[in-house]
Amino acid sequence: MSLAVTLSRAQEGIAAPQVMVEVHLSGGLPSTNIVGLPEAAVREARDRVRVAIQNTAFEYPGRRVTVNLAPAELPKDGGRFDLAIALGILAASGQVPRDKLDDCEFLGELALTGALRRVSGVLPALLRARARGRRVLVPYENSAEAALVPDVDVRVARTLAEVCSWLRGAEELSAPVATPSTGGADDGPDLRDVRGQLQARRALEITAVGGHHLLLMGPPGTGKTMLAERLPGIMPPLSESEALETCAVASVSGQVIDLARWRRRPFRAPHHTASAVALVGGGSYPRPGEISLAHNGVLFLDELPEFSRQVLEVLREPMESGQILISRAARQSMFPAQFQLVGAMNPCPCGYAGDPTQRCHCTPDQIQRYRSRISGPLLDRIDLCVEVPQVPLADLGGPRSGNDEDSATVRARVLAARRQSLMRAGRPNAEISVRELERDCALGPPERRWFETALERLGLSARAYHRVLRVARTIADLDGGTALLEREHLAEALQYRRVQSPGR
Repeated sequence: MSLAVTLSRAQEGIAAPQVMVEVHLSGGLPSTNIVGLPEAAVREARDRVRVAIQNTAFEYPGRRVTVNLAPAELPKDGGRFDLAIALGILAASGQVPRDKLDDCEFLGELALTGALRRVSGVLPALLRARARGRRVLVPYENSAEAALVPDVDVRVARTLAEVCSWLRGAEELSAPVATPSTGGADDGPDLRDVRGQLQARRALEITAVGGHHLLLMGPPGTGKTMLAERLPGIMPPLSESEALETCAVASVSGQVIDLARWRRRPFRAPHHTASAVALVGGGSYPRPGEISLAHNGVLFLDELPEFSRQVLEVLREPMESGQILISRAARQSMFPAQFQLVGAMNPCPCGYAGDPTQRCHCTPDQIQRYRSRISGPLLDRIDLCVEVPQVPLADLGGPRSGNDEDSATVRARVLAARRQSLMRAGRPNAEISVRELERDCALGPPERRWFETALERLGLSARAYHRVLRVARTIADLDGGTALLEREHLAEALQYRRVQSPGR
């Protein structure tokens, strides 16, 4: 029979829809046609595949070859279908057996020599194939990604000739040999490097426990960037499912996954000249942006007011929903974006407002214009705003105090407090619903009256009201997980909102 079917997978966001590669040989002048909504890189596969087959000592059929990529309405791009097309042609012409093609999926780009080259988006394809109980064959260069997914039969190959020998039963293909590390939380910057800044360290700890957003405000050189870089090191390690989802986003973007750090939370710090597309993702073939690459991790925006106003505004919806939908004329792609935003900014254009040496010569209007670059709706979504003052030089050069704890010590407290939240709501405090919030943040009558009066004085919105309650719940978890919120918990949570008022 001159018809053969092989299986592969396309790339659509972090999904990997199945593609059936149908190859038919018929009479007529020798030609090769690829149908099924192929993009330019897929159409060019006919030349790559033909030369690769010939250089692997096989015969390319001198007949009319029709390759159909089904489903036809799904756009296909890239060289990921080369291997499946080549094996379909060889099977249809009777040069390799078909018995192993039915339960196996093939991914890989072919070089003209017949070598297999790395492709992107292998991890999402493996996760989908595991759900279907199928075997997967990938290029050897994708071994690192393939080693991350348990309970799936993966084979790696370097050349088309090795794959054909395996199909014939002449040799066995090896499984990925790389061993992913389960650690990675202790190899980042240590919080012990930060001297002083007790209030900022406290805010960082609250951020790590509850999954809140944080804004650090202070003059240059006070340690705002140092603090932000050390946040992933005190956050709970990723679970296997979270780590695989995070690595799937990195795989779709074409990044090489580091097996030694794959369980470490990502830290992304784009420059303030980044565009809105660079932040949220996009392009003719949608690719994840910085907010998706920071999924389950930290998105750090240094010099926050220097970002374009339009760029900052695109953060508002993902901060609420935890995902981003990119729509183009031909397709839509959904990417996860469950990140924690950490921003850093100076108090004024020169950076020294409030300095005791009176170095600042900015006028009140200049300071107001500078701070108003961050819109009220965006500030309303930031849970904690803390001032990071200058540390006296004597404290920097003197012996370390007992308050300069290392990341391991702080992380132990974070894990203990995080368990309180997970046992109560099953998710971090920043993600619990309003109904769960009212149940878990029960206030006594005196505390409620005091709290409502304080909210009226600050003029906070309903969203800010619920966010303050979530922060207060996190503070209570850190202090031992009391059932009822006390006034000191509410007062500390409100303290992180008062800093925002001068910028409004």
